[in-house]
Amino acid sequence: MRQKRRQYTMQFKFKVALDAAKGVKTINQIASEYGLHANQVSIWKKQLLTEGPALFKRGNGRQEQEQTVKEAALFEQIGRLKMELEWLKKKAAPFS
Repeated sequence: MRQKRRQYTMQFKFKVALDAAKGVKTINQIASEYGLHANQVSIWKKQLLTEGPALFKRGNGRQEQEQTVKEAALFEQIGRLKMELEWLKKKAAPFS
């Protein structure tokens, strides 16, 4: 019987990654303490160290999200206008 894939909370991942980043214990010690694989601990540590500074940016996440929503709406409008143009070209071809 297959084992169900375990999912961890963000708080747990942060706690493990923070322990690994502190450097008090080795990655293997941390992994055995929490019942994880050492590779998983290393991945979470790397994620914490690379994405950590982005947590403290002010408002950039909201601005980026608004920007992507605007872009999606504009791309949708471009696609709609292209379709209308092709339709008009097709209908106007017999008259020219």
